[in-house]
Amino acid sequence: MRSAFLIAALGMTFAAPALADDYSAGDLLSPCQEADNDARWGEAAETECEQYVIGFVGALQATGAKESMGICPPDQNTADEVRWAFMRWVHASYTKRKALPASEAMLATLKESFPCN
Repeated sequence: MRSAFLIAALGMTFAAPALADDYSAGDLLSPCQEADNDARWGEAAETECEQYVIGFVGALQATGAKESMGICPPDQNTADEVRWAFMRWVHASYTKRKALPASEAMLATLKESFPCN
């Protein structure tokens, strides 16, 4: 039951009308990078990226999955810290990771970058 709720909650975090499997890590990486690279449109891109991050982390927290998976994102500046961790994670193996669904890439980023101690 909790898994079904988690999947539904995570599915609601997408800014684009695409299905979860259609929104890839590469698709999410684009606005995350533009936030720092484009003086004109960077703010809008950063908002798109960080809203995805906030929704994803919020869904994990709302379902209790965050604690059960051992994920402890930072309490302060969460959206920006996770955004940077996501960009580093995807670029670490770009060819393979850019095609992953964004949700899988985000979950892997959180598990690797923000484990509970």
